[in-house]
Amino acid sequence: MKAALLVLALALAGCAQVPKTPPSTTAETRLGGRISVTVAGDAHKRGTGGAASFELFGGPQAGRLELTSPLGSLVARASWQPGRVTLQTPDDERRFDDLDALTRELLGEPVPVAALFDWLQARPWAAAPHQKTAGGFEQLGWRIEPKLPSLVATRLADPVVTLRAKLEGSDEGTP
Repeated sequence: MKAALLVLALALAGCAQVPKTPPSTTAETRLGGRISVTVAGDAHKRGTGGAASFELFGGPQAGRLELTSPLGSLVARASWQPGRVTLQTPDDERRFDDLDALTRELLGEPVPVAALFDWLQARPWAAAPHQKTAGGFEQLGWRIEPKLPSLVATRLADPVVTLRAKLEGSDEGTP
């Protein structure tokens, strides 16, 4: 099994902690709440999954995703800007070619982090075409069912990946 949900598993450990980042002095989008990701299994491979609290800052071009344990310890931080994607955990810092490579390594499957900024706000990502559905829309091979403050995003290809998020106390323009 790949490093299936390494970051989310770390969130459950709660022992070690990534140093906190000081608040930004510039206005940036901030979305936070609870998130869970499951990757369906099959007859030969067991499904995987995990959950954590999250804060998503910035935007698709430059931002960061912080995952927190149930005890409130920051256990992982993914950050990105053009030409640089990093993952910081209590044990090390790793670099990746792009956000898809980071999520593929961690979850075993890519998750479109750049699109999450819009999906979490119940709208399609402007950088890719979409199709309306009865419960929301389909985009990038995912079915998005937003019901603010919650979101269910399901990848339509095998293995099925389901991302569930519930926003809590999120706002725009507040660091």
